[in-house]
Amino acid sequence: MKLRKLVVIAAVPVMLVFAATQGFVAEWHELVETIGTHGSINWSLGIVTASGVGSPPENYYGKPQARPMALRAAQLDAYHNLLEVSKGVRIGSVTRVKDFMVENDVIQSQVNGMVKAAQTVKREYLSDGTVEVTLAMSLRGGFAQLILPKDIKQVPEIKTIPPALPTPASLPPSAEPATPTPASTVYTGLVLDARDLGARPAMSLKIFDETGQEVYGSAYVSREFAVQHGMAGYSKDLTASQNNLRVTDRPLTVKGLRTEGPGRSDFVISNADAAEIRSASENLSCLKKCRVMIVLD
Repeated sequence: MKLRKLVVIAAVPVMLVFAATQGFVAEWHELVETIGTHGSINWSLGIVTASGVGSPPENYYGKPQARPMALRAAQLDAYHNLLEVSKGVRIGSVTRVKDFMVENDVIQSQVNGMVKAAQTVKREYLSDGTVEVTLAMSLRGGFAQLILPKDIKQVPEIKTIPPALPTPASLPPSAEPATPTPASTVYTGLVLDARDLGARPAMSLKIFDETGQEVYGSAYVSREFAVQHGMAGYSKDLTASQNNLRVTDRPLTVKGLRTEGPGRSDFVISNADAAEIRSASENLSCLKKCRVMIVLD
C-alpha cells in the first residue's frame, strides 16, 4: 500500500471569493458531479477539479532529478484530465463545452489556455517516487464570459411600477371609491425544488410555465451577474438553499413539475407559481441578478 509522505494544499482564490460573496456552503450541501475517474464539477462552488499522476523514468529512480520529473509528468496528466472534465461541463440542456470547442477554434484555444492557467491545489509525494497533482479552475469569470450564450446580455435596471389606483377626481359622481388591490408579494429570490425529477445542472438553464412560456432564462438575467455568480446556485438541501445569501431573506420556493430538453437541465413549474413570480416588477429585478437556487438530488 502506498504511503503518503507529504500533502501540500493551497487555497483556491476563486473559491474564497465565491464563499465570501455567496456564503459558506457546507460540504454535505454541495452538488458535486463526478466526471470520469480523475475529475469532478462542484456546481455549488462553480469549480472544476482534476488530478493527474506522474512517475520518473525507471533509470532516474533515486536520483535528484526524479522528483521534478515526476512532478512535471503529474502536472501534464492533470492538465489533460482537467481539459477533459471541462469539455463535459453542460452549457444548456442540449450542449456541452466540447460542442462549442468543436464548432469554434477560438473557443477551443481559449479554453485550452484557461486550463493551462489552472491553479494547483494539492500535491502528494508518495514513497515510491510517484507524484499526484490536483488542479482547480473556476466556471465563473472568464470561463463563463466565454461559454455563456451570447443572447445573455446586459439588462438595464428594472423600474418598479406601483399599481395605479383611480383618483377621486376621475370617479363618476355616484361611484364609491374602489377598494385598493392587495399589494403583490415581493420576494428576494427564487428557490426551485427539482428533486426526484432526474434533473442535471447546467451553466445556462431555463424555467417555463405549463404553457411553455419562459419564466426565467437568458432574457431575464443581466450578463454581469451571470458571469460573476452563475445563472443559478445549486445545492442538495432545500433548507440550506432557502437560507443561502444568494436569495437573501425572503425567497419564493416553488416545486418543479418536470424537466425539459434532452439534457434535463430546464424546468417546468406551475402556472400559479409563474404568476406569483411575475406579479411584481421587484421580482423580475431579483431574476436579473440571478438570485436563483436550484435543489437537485
